[in-house]
Amino acid sequence: MTWFAHKSLARFVLSAKNPDADITDTVEEHFGKAGANLITFAYFFAIYPIVLIYGVGITNTVDSFLVNQMGMGSIPRWLLSGSLIIAMTAGVVFGKELMLKATSAMVYPLVFILLALSFYLIPDWNTSMIEVAPDWSAMPNIVWLAIPIIVFSFNHSPIISQFSKEQRQQFGDDAVKKTDMITGGAAMMLMGFVMFFVFSVVLSLSPEELAMAKEQNISVLSYLANEHASPIISYLGPIVAFAAITSSYFGHFLGAHEGLVGLVKSRSDMQISKIEKISLGFIVITTWIVAIVNPSILGMIETMGAPMIAAILFLLPVFAMHKVPAMAKFKTSAPVQIFTVICGLAAISSVIYGAL
Repeated sequence: MTWFAHKSLARFVLSAKNPDADITDTVEEHFGKAGANLITFAYFFAIYPIVLIYGVGITNTVDSFLVNQMGMGSIPRWLLSGSLIIAMTAGVVFGKELMLKATSAMVYPLVFILLALSFYLIPDWNTSMIEVAPDWSAMPNIVWLAIPIIVFSFNHSPIISQFSKEQRQQFGDDAVKKTDMITGGAAMMLMGFVMFFVFSVVLSLSPEELAMAKEQNISVLSYLANEHASPIISYLGPIVAFAAITSSYFGHFLGAHEGLVGLVKSRSDMQISKIEKISLGFIVITTWIVAIVNPSILGMIETMGAPMIAAILFLLPVFAMHKVPAMAKFKTSAPVQIFTVICGLAAISSVIYGAL
């Protein structure tokens, strides 16, 4: 799922005539102005809900850390969430280059720490999760309903546009081979490190503890920090969660802001600088409001984030392969196309089914 979808999206961006084209430029070239507006709308709503999710996540992570690890009283939610969101957004607005360098430098340390935590939890593995007798007749339905979470968890589509453009500028006609190779390697790394961490955490907790983490609306790292006797887990867990959420917020905020500016720009004669400021204010204020309300993070992923991500990531590239002549040489094999479309439709239909 991860590799086929991101590989196809990268090929879609590479199909543009202009080597400096990003995904919105490519859509406009292939589908015209109306198509570009539609896809830009979908692109914005694929990324914007993720910004809202990170606003809730960072607030809950810091609040849990202050109360459980630092022994402080809980700061009023409106003040804590507002301060955190403004601070993170200021990093994007006033120090974009520094922020990009910092987040790039964090990648490998975060991967190493997650791997180390996965091994560290091995002595706590227990059979409580394995002892739960599953209802095998309901398994297909459970897997189907879980697909939106999987799509969200392994999604890195916001970076594909700029990544593909840079590969094309650097490697020219060989960019397709490079993007295929890099997206494949990234998918394998994600699968290996993330799934090992997931299995290690699941095996170290009971079903009741996982349900409690969901009820508290905090990351599993924060829950481990609150419940685990080890001081390493108690302090390292929230720090890793904070670093991961912050770095992800930066990238998704940039994508959401770019998408919203594009939407407004196509329908307004206002100056770009004014549109950028209004868009910035809208995203910050709405993220702050949602963080105060504190809705279920998993619920937001299932209902808001996954459907649009699936449409852009799984369906758009395959549709273009059959409708856009420039995509002919970038076609993936028929089985890959079929599998990709099935995954995209499964993600969207499961959200619709879950809402009924």
